[in-house]
Amino acid sequence: MYIVHVHVHVKPDQIEAFKAATLENARNSLKEPGIARFDVIQQADDPTRFVLVEVYRTPDDPARHKETAHYNPRSLPEKLERSFL
Repeated sequence: MYIVHVHVHVKPDQIEAFKAATLENARNSLKEPGIARFDVIQQADDPTRFVLVEVYRTPDDPARHKETAHYNPRSLPEKLERSFL
């Protein structure tokens, strides 16, 4: 297993749009053979903060995931402040 944690800080007025886009991406991602799990977690005490937990079967699967039609990080930049920890 290869696990990736993506920490995201969303602008307050974009929370719902981010959630909708991210949950749609998660649903599609789970159809990929290389993805074992894809969790979207919203922080309880700060709803602008999320953690995406992506569990891949092999270290090569994240690159395959980024080649799919539903993965498009360029569609969200103006809505997000992103930090990867």
